[in-house]
Amino acid sequence: MIILGLTGSIGMGKTTAANLLRRLKVPVHDADDVVHRLLAKGGAAVPLIEAAFPHTVWGGAVDRPRLAARVFGDDHALKTLEAILHPMVRREELAFLRRQRRRRRPVVALDIPLLFETHGEDRCDAVAVVSCPAFLQEQRVMARHGMTHAKLAVIRRRQMADHEKRRRADFVLPTGLGRRLTLRKLRAVLARLRERV
Repeated sequence: MIILGLTGSIGMGKTTAANLLRRLKVPVHDADDVVHRLLAKGGAAVPLIEAAFPHTVWGGAVDRPRLAARVFGDDHALKTLEAILHPMVRREELAFLRRQRRRRRPVVALDIPLLFETHGEDRCDAVAVVSCPAFLQEQRVMARHGMTHAKLAVIRRRQMADHEKRRRADFVLPTGLGRRLTLRKLRAVLARLRERV
């Protein structure tokens, strides 16, 4: 089974690429979705988050804006949060991979926003990076609710530069020239990966 890492900086179109992979019948493990479940009511991370960051849980779920306000721009707090969440996400990822191996899937994808930043490429057979021009990235991100230029600047400092991600990638998926081109590139990537199986 070939494991494709899918990554890209904020606003580059990773969600679109992941959805296109699903459309092409490739199982995708979405690290962000796992985090959402862990922080939701009854999620395994909720009591640990409340212990580390008191008063961030409301109605049995982590109040994400309140938690974000506590960790945003605070490297120590962010590392504490990552130490709670990353091992849980990794366990879910391993369970996903075991299920897909049993189903004899030729290719699966791990959708990991900070793949290079967390050295996740070491557990992938190949990495695809989604990328678009900086002006388009900024347009997409600034259209999000509650986003500011200051927040975007902090996020960009935490993420590896797009040009460096593209340099390290096995495949680059352009997302600024329409969905059809991205789909065509993904089909070509999958054809090459399936040759390795």
